[in-house]
Amino acid sequence: MPDSPPAGRGVLARLVDVRPGEGRALAWSWAYIFSILAAYYVLRPIRDQMGVAGGIENLPWLFTATLLGMLALNVPFGWLVKSLPRARFVPLTYRFFALNILLFALALFLAPPEADIWIGRVFFVWLSIFNLFVVSIFWATIVDVFSTEQGKRLFGFIAAGATLGAIAGSATTALLARSVPTWALLLGAVVLLEAAVFSMRGLARLSERLHRVPGEAPEHAPIGGSVLAGITRTLASPYLLNIGLFLLLFSVTSTFLYFEQAGIAKRSFPDRGAQTAFFATVDLLVNGLTLGVQLFLTGRIVRRLGVGWTLALLPAASIAGFVGLALSPTITAIVAFQVFRRAGNFAIARPIREVLFTVVPREDRYKAKGFIDTVVYRLGDQVGAWSYAGIAALGFGATAVAVTAVPLSLAWLLNALWLGRAQEKRAARTEEAGTGEPA
Repeated sequence: MPDSPPAGRGVLARLVDVRPGEGRALAWSWAYIFSILAAYYVLRPIRDQMGVAGGIENLPWLFTATLLGMLALNVPFGWLVKSLPRARFVPLTYRFFALNILLFALALFLAPPEADIWIGRVFFVWLSIFNLFVVSIFWATIVDVFSTEQGKRLFGFIAAGATLGAIAGSATTALLARSVPTWALLLGAVVLLEAAVFSMRGLARLSERLHRVPGEAPEHAPIGGSVLAGITRTLASPYLLNIGLFLLLFSVTSTFLYFEQAGIAKRSFPDRGAQTAFFATVDLLVNGLTLGVQLFLTGRIVRRLGVGWTLALLPAASIAGFVGLALSPTITAIVAFQVFRRAGNFAIARPIREVLFTVVPREDRYKAKGFIDTVVYRLGDQVGAWSYAGIAALGFGATAVAVTAVPLSLAWLLNALWLGRAQEKRAARTEEAGTGEPA
């Protein structure tokens, strides 16, 4: 894509406030996230079906294994970030995951049918780790390339590339799940990950010209620091801790809804192919709604409301949604709430949450952000999964889950408003100091 024409001319300028010199970087960003999300959404319905096949009662244990896997993987990833420049550690991480996918494809091709349940359980845990790592690395790279001001204008539009990739991946699996073997779908995801590596390198070639921060190490230099800095720097910073709390509360409440959806699918669709197609169809509904908001509304919303109030939209909507579920816990209500909530996260909360990281030191953009996006997020899954299991064990149903989620969503809303004010103060200090290294 050539660089954008002046404001007011061209289709792109009417969709997003792109400035001269940003067009090519925007195109590479789109290709990068499109490839990642297409790969993930080819795999996601397969994971969801495998999780259901292994028994909904076993899902809390799978979430526990996922959290342990996240903790284990953060240390070697921290070493890569410390020791290698971005142009090396990002491709290495993606190709590690691509090799894992090839091994799963081989296992599904060679293993007898009775082994599918255990392969499915391992795959469920692995993909839950894969998703957060590859997307977190993408956004860390984007935060490293674009400034705070650019992020407010462009991150919502960049996230639309993620949605298009998700739509493409979901549609592929929905169309082919009944006729193409699972291992063949996995091979397609490997090709898409390699496309992501190619796109990341194209973006990296433009990054220093696009946004160079005085005082930061050059792009080709390792970031350095401690292997455990993701944990230690997060725990030492009230700002990073509150970003972690934002993600934790989102994850807990999302897990409640995920378990309800999984139960609906198992009760309604006895056939495994039909279950996979159902999950893919829900993803398509989410992504279609998300795309419209990202293209036409996200940038306008954050410019009008600011970071804090924009972040508060999702918890506010969650309060209303959980109150509705408490009053009427029907299948239709649960699915509709899931679709609107996930669309609100992808279209608004997620890209604006990434703006929070544009005002932290570069080491935190990869290490602390990686820890928050993976371990803290999955800790929320863990809390949500076992809380859901505990509520069910006490004999309570969807109404009790919804009632529990309402005060959590209220705390989440207050946390979002605090983060918005803190981000604005840090951005102002950074601008005054002329450096990208706020305290």
